[in-house]
Amino acid sequence: MDNHEPARTSEMIRAVPAALDEYRCPLCGACFATRAELARHYEGEHPGVVAPVVVALMLNGESRQVLIEPHWTLQRALQFRLGLSGTKHMCDRGACGSCTVILGGRPVLACTTLAIECEGMEVQTIEGVAADLRWKPLVDAYCRWDAMQCGYCTPGFLMAAKALLDRNPHPTEEECRAALAGNICICGTYPRHATAILEAAMLMGGEGAIPVSEDGGGADA
Repeated sequence: MDNHEPARTSEMIRAVPAALDEYRCPLCGACFATRAELARHYEGEHPGVVAPVVVALMLNGESRQVLIEPHWTLQRALQFRLGLSGTKHMCDRGACGSCTVILGGRPVLACTTLAIECEGMEVQTIEGVAADLRWKPLVDAYCRWDAMQCGYCTPGFLMAAKALLDRNPHPTEEECRAALAGNICICGTYPRHATAILEAAMLMGGEGAIPVSEDGGGADA
């Protein structure tokens, strides 16, 4: 990871407004100063349609508000309302793990989680991990061990890996594989993920990195 990347990602997180200053109708684009005005607009112009609601989140350690339609998923709210595109839209069926975030301390699939259900909860996204220097060893290990190719699924893998290390700082290889069982990589980088996580655990625990052999594998590969 570029040494400047955490700072750039922190700026992205801070750019998300803490409080709403306008309430835009997603159906016609009309803007209002308050949620009450938007609700009255719906009653008059869009009768029978449920008006958007405001959801408060603790997003990557910061209090944030987001205006969403009640049927919106957390993934859609993160990407299209808050501008955090690291939580990927892929299968949209809860089958691939690319949209994994940590909600209330648990890894969840953002594409099958309604944003409205997350009121007041703590949400961690890949942007929060990238901005936190404590997790730089994990990101660096993924790069060092080529645990990605196209990179589209990588944020979901990293979030699942972080959730594992949060609850188990010294996992075994089998525990790493089990924690990532719900994540799919179309490029087939599976053999590298456990190695990257194990190295990150060693580095974060004060131990050295796993030696790399001439063929690119670990010393015991």
